[in-house]
Amino acid sequence: MKRVLAVLAVVVVIASAATGVLIWRLAQHPPPKHPEISAYTDGQLVRIGPYSYCDVVNLNDCETPQTIGELAVDGRHPVQLSVPSAISDAPWLLGRTYEGSDVLEEFTPGSTLAVTIPTVDPHRGKLTGFVVQLPTIVVDQDGNELPAWHAEWSVRTVWPQPAE
Repeated sequence: MKRVLAVLAVVVVIASAATGVLIWRLAQHPPPKHPEISAYTDGQLVRIGPYSYCDVVNLNDCETPQTIGELAVDGRHPVQLSVPSAISDAPWLLGRTYEGSDVLEEFTPGSTLAVTIPTVDPHRGKLTGFVVQLPTIVVDQDGNELPAWHAEWSVRTVWPQPAE
């Protein structure tokens, strides 16, 4: 009987210690307050929080951490963009900025979690950056409905410098 109690006491001590370590680890790395996007290319992964994040009903209630991600790119590897379901479950926009012009794509709710972005477009040149936006409709003082966004994530691309 003493042996069973001793083993049980050891199990309780180990379980308590493991629970304490788990709680400590979770407290050290709290989950992000807002959704993050992920961008991957050529072995490099970056996670980016929002540049701005507003209440969808009250666009004056905003947090603007002004986070801008940076991703080193080249002409051989596309960018793989991933958005969490917190973004993809709503209509969302992907704006790509190239040297020559911009491209805006709209995605319907639940349709897309990942997008491949070419770093070079034959008609527009090199990709200089991209944004993910969550749109909403606002009504101005004259009653006109206008598109706006209530959240935005921004990524700037960094190209290798030519050798001197």
